[in-house]
Amino acid sequence: MLKSLIKIRNSIFGFFYRNVFKKIFFLFDAENVHDFFTVTGKILGSNFITRGLTCFFFNNPDQKILNQKIHGIHFKNPFGLSAGFDKNAELTKIIPEVGFGFEEIGSITGEYCTGNAKPRLWRLIKSQALVVYYGLKNDGCEKISARLKDRKFKIPIGVNVAKTNCKNTTTTEEGIADYVKAYRHFLHIGDYFTINISCPNTFGGEPFHDGEKLDKLFTALGKYPTKKPIFIKISPDLSDSQIDDIIKISKKHHVSGFICTNLTKKRENLKIVDEKVPTNGGISGKAVEDLANKMIANIYKKTKGKFTIIGCGGVFSAADAYKKIRLGASLIELITGMIFQGPQLISEMNLELAELLKKDGFKNIQEAIGIDIN
Repeated sequence: MLKSLIKIRNSIFGFFYRNVFKKIFFLFDAENVHDFFTVTGKILGSNFITRGLTCFFFNNPDQKILNQKIHGIHFKNPFGLSAGFDKNAELTKIIPEVGFGFEEIGSITGEYCTGNAKPRLWRLIKSQALVVYYGLKNDGCEKISARLKDRKFKIPIGVNVAKTNCKNTTTTEEGIADYVKAYRHFLHIGDYFTINISCPNTFGGEPFHDGEKLDKLFTALGKYPTKKPIFIKISPDLSDSQIDDIIKISKKHHVSGFICTNLTKKRENLKIVDEKVPTNGGISGKAVEDLANKMIANIYKKTKGKFTIIGCGGVFSAADAYKKIRLGASLIELITGMIFQGPQLISEMNLELAELLKKDGFKNIQEAIGIDIN
């Protein structure tokens, strides 16, 4: 009975979001709307009354079939907010009430970063995608870590670390020092690390996709040991040989898995159907879905499931998420799908994914991971 009522609630909210609210929001600059939701989220998360109301409108009962323990961390469901939305870790109190099973904050850099010049966020409405050119805008590791010090989180928190987007971090040594600074400030904050080597919008490109430089980076990070899992966020545009190099280096160091994937820079993509596409920035959403799925399957097959994969890119429904899980992903991250479908999407996916798993005879989500890979 309760599930039926929640489904009705989700359907009503989803209908009004897609047919009324979204049309209004999409009339305004995308970054301004993002900033509005950040402020709104901070207000909603500031007290137990508004947190409770948010939970009432968007959350749903625990689905035991979706529970997992990964690297010692309990995830009540596989859906996480991807890094790039809560850049300065201001929404950690409200995100659990929307129904997410975990959240990744950042990307956080060694120094304060204003990001690239505006405009730096666009919607590709027909393509169901975003073009992102923020350039790692964030308050820097010192300010953000001070804000989160001694805070207890309701859901697992991943800390996404990148190098500051400026000319002072373009050499390998300077870039590594910047990563290490941000990493050290969060050794005792959060549940896992993500080392973001794949932001497509930064000064100096993506040098740490190179195996030799990546090896040096993890050697430097290894001087400050942690028991927390460490993931590497990689680009969907990598060649097979680059993937092989990254896997080889990862086996050598304390790497638990990969986030597949970040944004794509390639414009020659059949899923990009909008006539005007900005030349700057990486592309998210449906434009990256097939690339991400291919990367998930490729890495899962190459490593025989020994690395944990977090799937990211083009998740707009439970079916989209389920496909990634069956290809090898243990967890799922998203942003763009929620922007296009509405905040009730997380509740919808939790209920529908549980039904899909039961329909296929699985007793727990972990039984379905990589089932489609021979």
